[in-house]
Amino acid sequence: MTQTEEQELLAVALEAARAASSELQSRYGRRPSGVRTKSGPTDLVSDADISAESAIRAVLAARRPDDAILGEEGGATGDGSLRWVVDPLDGTINYLYEIPAFAVSVAVEDADGTIAGVVIDPIREEVFGGTRSGAPTLNGEPLPERPNPPDSLGVAMVATGFGYDQQVRTGQAEVVARLLPHVRDIRRVGAAALDLTWSALGRFDAFYERGLHSWDLAAGALVAERSGLVVRELPEADGEPWGVMTAPANIVDELYELIVG
Repeated sequence: MTQTEEQELLAVALEAARAASSELQSRYGRRPSGVRTKSGPTDLVSDADISAESAIRAVLAARRPDDAILGEEGGATGDGSLRWVVDPLDGTINYLYEIPAFAVSVAVEDADGTIAGVVIDPIREEVFGGTRSGAPTLNGEPLPERPNPPDSLGVAMVATGFGYDQQVRTGQAEVVARLLPHVRDIRRVGAAALDLTWSALGRFDAFYERGLHSWDLAAGALVAERSGLVVRELPEADGEPWGVMTAPANIVDELYELIVG
């Protein structure tokens, strides 16, 4: 695929993500409506999630009608060599509690992985973009160069996230307890797309999380990787689900060993 084709797909991702962001901004701060549970009592979805995904799907139907879509709320639809991977509201709990840390994530992939992706932070009005062969961007400009990587893991600020399943959380707590003495500190924002793009920007030095879905990370992981970070999978182990991590090359191996135990 040519760079021109990648940029064309990136433009569609941006249009779709902006449509969802507008839906979220118009509802943010209002009394939540249509709130219900999904996988468990702590895993919620609202009318805002549904409306935002509908906005994305409307753009894709108009611009890319022959492509497949995998959305967090609407599931898999369509067929085609390209698939759009969509999280209309990453950080639903934050959104419902009016914690200003949530995002829209829209990416497109083929058999070789992610081609282009966009993550929008509606509150900060930050738009992260990336393509397979191009440099990552912030608000249409080249992403600022990351600060020098930490000299060691001991001074690294590490972000993570937790699943909704109680058993999974138990395992994640054990990893945090093992990791915390070996890093500067740990942060938990509650939106993996932001964790990944903020790592690319240097707000975090590294990020890891298990139990993610493809829509959580497709766009953000591309931005992180194109920024020069290493993106590595975390294998399933001892009941812990598959995961992903990203970190600078000089600390990635040590961090990986602590996470997988």
